[in-house]
Amino acid sequence: MSGGIRVVFNGVRGSTPCAGPEYARYGGHSSCVAVESDGAQPILFDLGTGLRPYAHRCKDEFHGAVLLSHLHWDHVQGLPFFTPLHHEGATASVYGPRQTGGTLGDMFSRLMCPPFFPIKPSQLAGDVQFLDTGDDDFPIGTAKIRSRWVRHVGPTLGFRVDWNGASIAYVPDHGPGCNPDDPDDYVPHELLELCDGVDLLIHDAQHTHEEYAPKRHWGHCTVEYAVHVAREAGVRKLALFHHDPAHGDDWLDLIARGALDHSTRIGGPEVIVAREGLELELWPHATP
Repeated sequence: MSGGIRVVFNGVRGSTPCAGPEYARYGGHSSCVAVESDGAQPILFDLGTGLRPYAHRCKDEFHGAVLLSHLHWDHVQGLPFFTPLHHEGATASVYGPRQTGGTLGDMFSRLMCPPFFPIKPSQLAGDVQFLDTGDDDFPIGTAKIRSRWVRHVGPTLGFRVDWNGASIAYVPDHGPGCNPDDPDDYVPHELLELCDGVDLLIHDAQHTHEEYAPKRHWGHCTVEYAVHVAREAGVRKLALFHHDPAHGDDWLDLIARGALDHSTRIGGPEVIVAREGLELELWPHATP
């Protein structure tokens, strides 16, 4: 593609990967989304189990970057199973949330080590670098990256990527209930910075309205709140993401219809429900 970017959904689940016939259409892998542009190194959002099937797209020696939202299991479990990093010469730069108890690299060395896993990140054949990130703006190749802290349980980042005339925001885990002083419809300034006018917003939508009250402190939001954020930020398309493992295909079909109806009623954008294997192409907009 000349100009624009390609967005590939490899894992769309939250909390835990899941398997069974009820997940056949939307998929059961946990969070991992790739952003690609021809002739450039890919940028990946998160390292969930969806990273493993993404390996099938990597035909040559792998060189890429990862924008890691946070360190919960469902966002990091795919790293040791990403086979391109088992080959010498491969490289990956992982930009992730700055921690209080050590560097990001220290945290991964604690997470991925015996007796919990046979090897440490340093024992992968490829070279993985961990880069502590906070409220930052930085380049990856020709892409402009913005990272901002978002409300979740533990240090968590959302990201914006502007690349080849297209834009995408990724906020997979975002819970208004994490700050009890915030009204349920409050959209923080930092979130608007990430999402303002993007072509595609990938946003947490783990709970239905009926499920939310007893789980509001879990760090996730309702489908309706995701639509609210998208409308307030003026995004062009919203992809509902981080699906609850209890929500099988039929349930997600209902959520898709309800979310689109709700967005239409309040003047929001087009809404889709992310599914494993979905590919979207985002193109530059013609200037007036």
